[in-house]
Amino acid sequence: MNAQTFGCPARLLVIEDDPVLSADLLAYFRQRRHQVALHRDGAAGLAAARAERFDLVMLDILLPGLNGLEVLAELRRDNPVPVILLSALGDEQDRITGLVRGADDYLPKPFSMAELAVRVDAVLRRVALERRAPPGDQRAGGLTLDSAGQRAFYHGTPLALTTSEFRLLQLLLEQPDQVLSKAFLYQSVLHRGYGRHDRSLDLHVSHLRRKLRDAGLPGQPLRTVWGQGYTFLTEAL
Repeated sequence: MNAQTFGCPARLLVIEDDPVLSADLLAYFRQRRHQVALHRDGAAGLAAARAERFDLVMLDILLPGLNGLEVLAELRRDNPVPVILLSALGDEQDRITGLVRGADDYLPKPFSMAELAVRVDAVLRRVALERRAPPGDQRAGGLTLDSAGQRAFYHGTPLALTTSEFRLLQLLLEQPDQVLSKAFLYQSVLHRGYGRHDRSLDLHVSHLRRKLRDAGLPGQPLRTVWGQGYTFLTEAL
């Protein structure tokens, strides 16, 4: 992705087949001084995301050809670019599936351009802050976090974390054996306030746990402290 400072124009990719909405997105974000590319089917959008460097992708789920969830799954094989899913599907399972497959946020249709802009700015702010993080590796047991490259490994095995999952693990390892509240993690990882019915953070935690388990991490050091938040127990490493 391009090195950019939050507040500067970003390179955005919109993959949306609705002609009216796609035109509105193009005009709105160009008016906000962003560079915007538009594709109206999944295969073309995926090819563009792989061929060029973008700071963020806005991705519809109901697309001709490859649907949005299929595009996201393919993209996450080799590209950590932040993705915001846009969908008229209000079903919770679709939202869960999208977040589990690596989406950074999910916005159901219909939505206001102002709300989408806030979501986009929040993701770009998080990415900018992460890029300004001091370089160097962070280690705990067999875990190694490469802050400069935004990569995590367990005994050399890459965990293939999304940007949100990496930031979540990084924060937990910075304060091991301490309980971090959901409110703090929502602000620090997702850059938005915590809502009682918002399960986005829980899904990122679940996905991170699965990736740690699949890499061979024994036990489960990422623990839920009911009514409080999450903690990472170093004694379990």
